[in-house]
Amino acid sequence: MELGGRPRSVRRHGTGSGGWFAKTRALLAGALVLGVGGSLTLAAWTDTETARATFTASTFGIVGSANNGATYTDNTAAAPAALSFSVTPTAMSPGTVTYAKFLVRTTDATNVTGTAALSAATTTTSSATSLAGFLTYGVRVIPSAQACDATSFAASTSIVVPNGSALTVAGSSTTALAAGGASPVAYCFAVTLPAGTSNAAQGTNTTATWTVTGASTS
Repeated sequence: MELGGRPRSVRRHGTGSGGWFAKTRALLAGALVLGVGGSLTLAAWTDTETARATFTASTFGIVGSANNGATYTDNTAAAPAALSFSVTPTAMSPGTVTYAKFLVRTTDATNVTGTAALSAATTTTSSATSLAGFLTYGVRVIPSAQACDATSFAASTSIVVPNGSALTVAGSSTTALAAGGASPVAYCFAVTLPAGTSNAAQGTNTTATWTVTGASTS
């Protein structure tokens, strides 16, 4: 007891301001430790690698020559090349066979290989006045430097259209085309007015047009 009759206050350990401050400081320290630990978990070194490629479409086209390779042009359906037959096709008699060569190659700008396919002939005259129904033909591939004649035709084993076929028969096989205009394909046409053709064919005519379709192989 103090003088004056007032009771002396008793300070209990840990319940005063000093104890509260110590607890608070401990909690803050713990929070700081947890915060640093969280930051270390989320942090990471990073790095990247990048790759790139440029893609370009290939180029493919074909041209033809009816003058033994002297010139190659783009011969369209509207302006086809005129085949030069060894026997004039305007005076054919029964038993006549006439030959013509047509060269096909890729353009200089073509950078892929391809194949060539020969269509059946289309004719322009009506059946009543057409020679088309009497004519037969065959097509073979010969070396591009050779003349297209009976000898080279008979020697070739690369048959595109069997000899004696009607003009309505298309090529049964394709022929490989090299890139960049190399190695032209030489088609040798043999058109026949067969022996024994009837008098009904006299004075008739027809214009036959063939189309070669090129397709890239890649």
